[in-house]
Parts: sequence; structure tokens; C-alpha cells
Amino acid sequence: MLVQFIHIALPLSIACNVFALGLEARLSDAIFLLRRPGLLLRSLLAMNVVMVLFSVAIATFFKLDSAIKIVLVVLSVSPVPPALPLKNRKAGGSQTYAVGLLVAAVLAAIIMVPAWVELLGRYFGVSTHIPPGKIASVVAVTALGPLLGGILFQKFAPDIAEHLAKPIGQAAGTLLIVAVLPVLFIMAKPLWGMLDSQLLVALIAFILVGLLVGHVMGGPDPEERTVLALATCARHPGVAIAVIGANFPAVKSAALIVVVLYLILAMVITIPYRNWRRTKQAGIVP
Repeated sequence: MLVQFIHIALPLSIACNVFALGLEARLSDAIFLLRRPGLLLRSLLAMNVVMVLFSVAIATFFKLDSAIKIVLVVLSVSPVPPALPLKNRKAGGSQTYAVGLLVAAVLAAIIMVPAWVELLGRYFGVSTHIPPGKIASVVAVTALGPLLGGILFQKFAPDIAEHLAKPIGQAAGTLLIVAVLPVLFIMAKPLWGMLDSQLLVALIAFILVGLLVGHVMGGPDPEERTVLALATCARHPGVAIAVIGANFPAVKSAALIVVVLYLILAMVITIPYRNWRRTKQAGIVP
């Protein structure tokens, strides 16, 4: 019963959160990167090429547990998470770019994730495959559909959308906490059991390098630089779990624990960066 509740509550909370974001966005935000092809190219290179190559280097040259290698590589090919615009808003980044990047990343993921899964499977000598339809269904339910639904609602009923955005966002946050707490409680023991220096170093390195790559490749605009830094070190857990479940069922449980640990570490490690960017944007620090 608890497992069924978690499977329903988690995607529902994410979908509600993205719908609330859409209530405060416009269609022009969703297609923002179509008018900025240079920024679009840099964004996709940072998130879907540089980070993939970095994760492959870690998996190739470091003696890591197979589950850790699998999760790192799979996370690197997954798109940005639906919560990116919310994190970006708190860090003082460009909300228009964040929404546009979310749309561009999830659309690109439908093609790029299956392609990377096939290519990397050949590189590591294993049979891997994920149909584009599977990726499309995950991103449609948790990101693209709710976002565009919120944008359309805002277009035709802006006054109602303005009043609904905050309460729906708060409800989504509460539902996410209610859904995640049982997961953390159930997985606490195996999570602690997997903690070792190799795992922590690999995950922390992935997050820090992602922040650095995105910050450097974000360009001269400080708000866009903040968005890309947070996006490059963040990944969609739903896509990662779908790829792992379809190709590596034997390590699915261990991989799920690593994904949860990655999400926790990413949330904690990016706090100083988000605070620094927010205060810098406010002119508090030079």
C-alpha cells in the first residue's frame, strides 16, 4: 500500500509543481531558446556532452562498484529535473531561460537519451536499449505536459492562474515531502550501508564539475550563467530510474539508493552556490 502511494504521490507532486510554474510562465518563455541558438547549443553541450564524457571517464579510469558506474553514466544522459525553474528562482537566475531550458532539454532527451544509451552500451560492451517512447512518456507526464498546461491556463485565465499558482505550488511541495519521507525512512539502512569514500567522491565530483562547467559555459549574462550551472549538475531521477530498470534490473535496488543519495547531495552541495548567486545578483557581494 505504501509503495503504491509513493508511486502515485511522487509523480503527482512533481506534475503539480511544474503546473504551478506554468501558471506564472508564458509561451514565449517555453520557446525562448529557439531565438537563442548559440545559447541552446552551449546548454546542450554542457549538459549532454561534457557531463557524459566526464562520467564515462570516471567509470573507465576509476575502480568503482558497478552500480555506481551505471548510475553516474545514466544520470549524465538524463535531462534536467522539472524543479529546475523553482531552484533557479531562489538563486536569482533568469526564469525565462530556465523555463525554456526545461522545455528544450526534455524534448532533446527523447532523442538524445536513447542514442547515448545505445552508444555507451557499445563502448562498455553491454547490451543496452531504451525506446524513445518510454522517455517521452516520462517527461510528458512529469514535465512537458503540466508545464504547457499551466501556460495555456495562464493565457486564457490569467487572473485565476495568478491566484492558483502559489497554493498549488505549496500543495505540491507538501505532497512531495509526504511522499519522500517514507522513502528515506525505508531506505535509511541500505543508504548508510552503501556510504563509502569512492561513492561520495564520485557523486560530489559529478555535482561540482557540473556546477563549474555550467557556470563557465553559461556565457557573460550572470542570470543565464546561474541557470546553466544549476542545470548542468542536476538530473531527472525518473528518466535515470527508467533507463536503469529497462537495462540493469539486477542492480535496480542499489542504483535507486545511489540516485536518492545523489539527489540529497545535489540539494545540499548547491546551497552555497545558490546563496552566492542570489547575493551577487542583489549586489551584496562584488
